[in-house]
Amino acid sequence: MTDLLTDDQITHALRDLPGWQPRPGSLVRDVTAPDFLAGIALVGDVAQAAEQMNHHPDIDIRWTTVTFSLTTHARGGVTDNDVELARRISEIVDQRFGD
Repeated sequence: MTDLLTDDQITHALRDLPGWQPRPGSLVRDVTAPDFLAGIALVGDVAQAAEQMNHHPDIDIRWTTVTFSLTTHARGGVTDNDVELARRISEIVDQRFGD
């Protein structure tokens, strides 16, 4: 099982992941889609990536704002799996919105 990352490790990892913020026990990013359906399509793409990784985000959809929250529930905090999923979500956002 993957070890929990320290605060310093999280800070270092987030240097290459603009838009992601550390929160107690998680990584969080808000993405603004151009419209509601674009946000839903984004969620679908992220769901596919999450299934491939067998690591799933918490997702909140509020009109055009999609919030992704990543934590490794089994470990009670942030692990390399969360950082890797954050990286993949960022790639998907860039592909969809050029963000």
